[in-house]
Amino acid sequence: MKIVVCVKQVPDSAASLVAENGQASWGDAPLVINPWDEYAVEAALNMGGDVTVMSMGGEDAKEALKHALAMGCKEAVLISDDALANVDTQGTAKVLAAAIQKVGDVNMAFFGRQAIDGDAGITPAQTARVLGWSALTLAASINVDGSKVTVERSVEEGRQTVSAELPAVLSLVKEYGEPRYPSFMGIRKASRAVVPVWSLADLGIEAPVPVVEFTETLNPPARDVSVEMIEGGSPAEIAEKLADKIMAEKIL
Repeated sequence: MKIVVCVKQVPDSAASLVAENGQASWGDAPLVINPWDEYAVEAALNMGGDVTVMSMGGEDAKEALKHALAMGCKEAVLISDDALANVDTQGTAKVLAAAIQKVGDVNMAFFGRQAIDGDAGITPAQTARVLGWSALTLAASINVDGSKVTVERSVEEGRQTVSAELPAVLSLVKEYGEPRYPSFMGIRKASRAVVPVWSLADLGIEAPVPVVEFTETLNPPARDVSVEMIEGGSPAEIAEKLADKIMAEKIL
């Protein structure tokens, strides 16, 4: 069994998105592996066989890869190219599909449910479409029997059982089970790992043309803040004036 897990480096979940000079910015928030992707790594490791983890991004994306290596993945690959700076989800799918094909003889590709920065949740299905594989999304459990994979999908109405022939693309949800913590020895080994970097030329493809482009800058609505001091001869008088003001402004 040969499995590829696609992960992403994202801002910490406690980070706040702000507008700086008309552009979206996470500020100096620390970067971590996308939490949903840890479930995908856990599921891949439980399948047995060779697990390769890959990510798209800059040099800092290696930290997410090394986290997955510390969890137990065998190999890691970083896909990095300046031409991918403004890639959208469809372009990401094309690049990841090319990388999966370059790995060769892959039986399954695992993703987290979605990335917490973009929250689109469509890259797994888009990647499956480019590969021509079945997409089994929102998997809470996985069973492989020969060349057939069966998953229980976690949907709003309950659980839905679906099956497909391998190879296939799967996305995982937290109902699958708690991801393992990286071991001390795993962390040490991952810290020394040399992560190969693949460019678009290495994949044999050109930069995908974005279908979705953000052509305007972010302009947060202006806030008109005023302060009114309520005075009175006694706390009771102040409270009465404040209550009248609240009712007049229809706050309550």
